[in-house]
Amino acid sequence: MARFGNGFTGKHVPTLGELRFSSMRREVYVQNEDGTRSDVVKERTYDLKSKTQGRMIQVSIPASVPVRDYPYNAVVDLVGAKFGAVAHATFGDNADVDWYIKAEDIVLVKQEPASVPNSGQTAQPRKDGQPDKKA
Repeated sequence: MARFGNGFTGKHVPTLGELRFSSMRREVYVQNEDGTRSDVVKERTYDLKSKTQGRMIQVSIPASVPVRDYPYNAVVDLVGAKFGAVAHATFGDNADVDWYIKAEDIVLVKQEPASVPNSGQTAQPRKDGQPDKKA
């Protein structure tokens, strides 16, 4: 098994495109010395929808970051994303590779408010010269 120990950084926006929040997938716990699971959370993995990849991706963030429970389909961004891979040797000279993404945090992208037609503008008179009918 081979691993990129420190991962590698890259521009995640061209690779992943717009990201939309789905849900938390799992919590990973620290193991005790005897191999049993402790009650200490090491990291949390979230499902995000990647527009460019056309599928769900998983991103892990440290447990020191508060639980992220954003609205479903909210547009999010990754802070300090790192990509990595684990390769498993298979039959012959082949290998299966599992990619993973770790980030420092997942944050909401601030959406521009939808513009309201004529907001803050005075009403324009009708071109035909007729007054507007009042109900």
